[in-house]
Amino acid sequence: MARSQKVAPKYLQQVNSALKRNGYPSKSKFGEHVTPSLSTVKNFFAGKPVDFEYFVEICQKLALDWQEVSDKKTLPQNTTIAIQETSSFITGPPITHPRRFFGRERELKRLFQILKRHPLQNAAIIGKRRIGKTSLLHYLKNITIVPKNELRQQQKSNWLAHPEIYNWIFVDFQDSRMSSRENLLNHIIENLNLKIPTPCDLDKFMDVVSDNLRNPTIILMDEIGVGLQRCKELDDEFWESLRSLATNHTGGNLAFILATHESPSELAQNTGHSSPFFNIFGYTAHLKEFTESEARELLASSPIAFPEEDVEWILEQSCCVPILLQILSSERLFSLEEGESGEQWKQEGLLQMKKFIHLLDKSQ
Repeated sequence: MARSQKVAPKYLQQVNSALKRNGYPSKSKFGEHVTPSLSTVKNFFAGKPVDFEYFVEICQKLALDWQEVSDKKTLPQNTTIAIQETSSFITGPPITHPRRFFGRERELKRLFQILKRHPLQNAAIIGKRRIGKTSLLHYLKNITIVPKNELRQQQKSNWLAHPEIYNWIFVDFQDSRMSSRENLLNHIIENLNLKIPTPCDLDKFMDVVSDNLRNPTIILMDEIGVGLQRCKELDDEFWESLRSLATNHTGGNLAFILATHESPSELAQNTGHSSPFFNIFGYTAHLKEFTESEARELLASSPIAFPEEDVEWILEQSCCVPILLQILSSERLFSLEEGESGEQWKQEGLLQMKKFIHLLDKSQ
C-alpha cells in the first residue's frame, strides 16, 4: 500500500496562500504544472491524504517544506509503511524519491565529500539532456532526510554526519517565476525561513542572508542555461553578488551546485555573461551512461524478474544510458505484468527510444 500524507490543519491557510504567492490564479492552473491529477491537487489543498511522492512534489513546487506542512499525526509513531512497490522504471519526469534513484555512486561520493567539509565548495553537474542531472539534484536534496524505511535495503543514506543542520534550496529555471529577480530572491529567503524584506531588492537580500546564514546551505540550480538565456534581470551584477555571498559573507556556509549542458564558464561566455561567479566551480561531475553494474542493479529492481536473455538485450540496445534503460525495462515489465508472450515489447521499446537515440552518440 502506498504511504499517504495530508496537510496539517494549522498549515492549511499557509498552503492555500502559497498558491497565489507563487503566481497561480487557481488550483486548476497549478494542476497544469505538476505530475498528479487535478483531483489529487484539490485533495492536497483541502488537507486530505494524497500519495507521499505527490505530496512532496506539490510542496516543492510551492516552495514549502513538506516536513513542516505534513500532518505527521496521521501515522502512529513507530509505524513502518513502505512507499508503493511498483517499479523504478520512470520514463517521464525526473526521479524525486531517492528509493527509485540508481547509480552515480562515484559522483555522489565526490559531491558529498565537498559538502561535508567547511568551507563548503561549489560544483557543476554537466551532461546531455535527459541524462539524469535533475534527478541527481533531487537525490542530493532528499537522500539524507527521507526515513530509512522508505529506502531500498542497504541503500546508503548516511552521507552527512549531521544532515539536520543543512539547508537545501532547489531552483528550477524552467519555472518562469524564477525569471524575476525579486521572485528568485524571495524563493531563497523563504526557504531559509527568514523574514522577506520589503522591497526584496538585491541589497536587502545580501544583508538578510549575510546577517542570518549560520548553517550549511546548498542552492541547487537546475537548467541554469535557461536562466541565463531568458532572464534579463539575472545580469552580471546579480551573479557577482551571489559569488560575493558564497566567498566573503557567509563564513563558508553557502555553496552552489549547477546543472548544465556545458561548463559554467563556457555557458556564461555563450550567453554574454562575464561574472566571475561562473569561475568558482572547482569540481565538475560529468554524467554519462551507467556502468554495467549500475545498469544491472536497476534492472534487478524489477518487481518481476527479467529473463537473463532479456537483461542482456536491454543492456546491449541501451548501451547503459539511463533513460533508454528505463524505457526498455518499462516495456518489458508491462509485458510481463500483462502476461504477454512473444517479443512485441522489444519493438515497442525501440519505437519509444527513437526520440532519445541521439544519446547513443558518444561524440557529443
